[in-house]
Formats: sequence, C-alpha cells, structure tokens
Amino acid sequence: MADSDSPTYPKLPRNTVNRYGKPRGKYDYETIHKIVNSVQVLHVSFPAPNSDPFPAMIPMLGFMASFTDPNASLTEPLDLYLHGYISSRLMKLGNTSLSDEEGLPLTIAATHLDGLVLALTPNHHSYNYRSAIMHGYATPVTDADEKMWAMEKITNGVIDNRWENSRIPPTKTEMTSTQILKVRVVDASAKVRTGNPGDDRADLKNEELRSKVWIGVVPTYLKYGEPIPGAENRVAKVCRFVHGLKSVLICATGS
Repeated sequence: MADSDSPTYPKLPRNTVNRYGKPRGKYDYETIHKIVNSVQVLHVSFPAPNSDPFPAMIPMLGFMASFTDPNASLTEPLDLYLHGYISSRLMKLGNTSLSDEEGLPLTIAATHLDGLVLALTPNHHSYNYRSAIMHGYATPVTDADEKMWAMEKITNGVIDNRWENSRIPPTKTEMTSTQILKVRVVDASAKVRTGNPGDDRADLKNEELRSKVWIGVVPTYLKYGEPIPGAENRVAKVCRFVHGLKSVLICATGS
C-alpha cells in the first residue's frame, strides 16, 4: 500500500485499530484516500433526529479531493464530498444549525473485498480486504462553482469521463434539488488484510486433516458486464475504456 513516510491522520482512541497478532491498522493519507476514492458505495452514519436512540446510516456516493488545490495528491489533506437529494434526512440535518458549530458529525465507512481466506478450521476463516473509517464534520456546499466541481468529481468517480460525455451543465432544477455536503475529516484509519490463512500450528501438523481440507485464498474482483442499452438509447456504438477494475466508460459515438 502506501509508504510509511506518508502524512498520517492523528491516532485517537476512537480510530485506533485494535487487533491481536499481525498489525493491520494504517493511518496514512494515501492508503485511506485511495480506499475511499476507489470504492463504489460509502456508508454514512449520522445522529438520528428526534432523539431516536439508534444512529442512522445510508449508502452514498462520495469522493475525496481539494477544491482549493485541485492538483492535490492522495498524500495531502483532502475533503470528502457527499452527493444526495436536498430533501433527504441527512441533507436536511446538514442544513440545520447544530449545537456543534463545526458541522454535522459523521462516520463514513468504505470496504473492498479482495479475497475469501479458507483455513483448516472455521475459526481461522477470514477475508482479504481493505477498509477505512473516517470521522468528520459536514457542512453544505453553498458556493456554485465548488458545488459544480464536486458534482463533476463524484460523477467521474463512478464512471471515468462520464461528466463530459453526458448532457451538461445541470439545469437550475437539478442544481436546486441536489445537495453536496463537504466533510472536513478530523481522523481516520484503515484496516487491511492480505495473504494466506493463519492456521494453528497443531492443525498444520495434522496430516490427516491437511489431506482432506483445502486451504488457500479465493480472489474476488469487481467485474463489469456487457453494457445493456436503455429503452430510449439512440447510440449504436459503445466506446469502452477500462481503468483497472474501476470503471467502464460509456460514451456517445453516434449512430
């Protein structure tokens, strides 16, 4: 993953990864930002309104970047931009005046599944994965230029170059109905597992057990299928651009 010399988020009790055995916690900007910007769905948790004892959680689209420094790399401080409908519970809360002047406190989770780890015993079965948890304060984006910039970033985070290959700019109604929250991240951590099963030494010495139980890793990948045209599609040709396993570009090339 990232180099150990990369700048890091502060290590606090709430974001410290506690795990026996092999250390899996990472706190550097690059590892965390890369996980968040390459995941398809972020899960966002926030305080529920009306004194509900259970925190709310919703899946959202988001992207980490810097509006003040568009050329900032993943190793530099970045903000998280979240996209949603203006009337959703989270967006309404983001617009209200909270007791905490910093904004609405959020917890954001991102996870990639990289493999199934199959061991000799159920206790040592696991996954290979990359996950990140972020804590931050959200405020609504009110600047028109920053909002448009964030919408473009989030759109292209789903499908590379899709923004310029669609009808833009958004209409006034689309801009009004869309809300962008900007999250100032205060701390974060990543947890990463790689490699083979970690079976007990006694089980590894059990030749009878090893002769009948397969052990190893089954890799998992995100795979996109063949594009299926919509009922109103009028473009005969499909231009496909593959960027790793991240995205497939569907672009208009004429009929």
